[in-house]
Amino acid sequence: MTTSLSPSLAALVARADRALAAALPRDDAAPVELHRAMRYAVLGGGKRLRPLLVYAAGHALGCEASTLDPPACAVELIHAYSLVHDDLPAMDDDAMRRGRPTCHVVFGEAMAILAGDALQALAFEGLAHAPVDPAVAIAMQRALGRACGAEGMAGGQALDLAAVGRALTLAELEHMHACKTGALIRASVRLGGLVAGASPDALDALDRYAGLVGLAFQVRDDILDVEGDSAVIGKTAGKDAAADKPTFSSILGLEASRSRLVELTDQAFEALAPLGAHAALLRELASYAAQRRH
Repeated sequence: MTTSLSPSLAALVARADRALAAALPRDDAAPVELHRAMRYAVLGGGKRLRPLLVYAAGHALGCEASTLDPPACAVELIHAYSLVHDDLPAMDDDAMRRGRPTCHVVFGEAMAILAGDALQALAFEGLAHAPVDPAVAIAMQRALGRACGAEGMAGGQALDLAAVGRALTLAELEHMHACKTGALIRASVRLGGLVAGASPDALDALDRYAGLVGLAFQVRDDILDVEGDSAVIGKTAGKDAAADKPTFSSILGLEASRSRLVELTDQAFEALAPLGAHAALLRELASYAAQRRH
């Protein structure tokens, strides 16, 4: 298992950061405050796991990184928008994200809402201009739209809000996180596969892998909420317990949650078997998602 990124993946993080900086509006262009809020939300650090999954899926199928920049940017823009809105007082009400004040604390609630809205729109605009066959561009927009809509991230967030103070079954919790967190992770991998021209069988293998990684990511998140240091994880530790939210740690316990992480990672490796040695970066990301410290 790995808790840090290899040089190959670290180079892709740097690539994603450069592509995102170029895709975002300049912070000296009107409306200045909105553009500054957008750049603040996106460029203030982060693991870049979702762009890495786009690059790694495409790499496994022989696709050049330059062709993967638009979908890599798109998934991170959607992720950043979701964090901005998730941190709002009406949602999770958090004052810290990625080790610094959240977007609404710095720019105000109204500007944070607008920044999230604009980031979502920019993600789809970028996919529309991707240098791929128009049919692939449409397929990518369809996949991303489903992942962040009522069947995916937004729906999962609604389930999360409704779950506060309730006792969920493990199946209900897994379904909620398959929507809230897992859907965008699955879309990230799928977008990389679509750009690379993956066969239906390869897309199925990638989707199985991504579903397992998305679940592992959330299990690890719940463990970090219990054990993590706010200064290390970059957000307020212990918030889920304080808010009486159901988590894997509260339902399974910490030891069983750690065992579940091992199972999910092993299953993710098995899902990649049809892709052979070319899936090395995807395997590394599965390990990283399950063992990260922030």
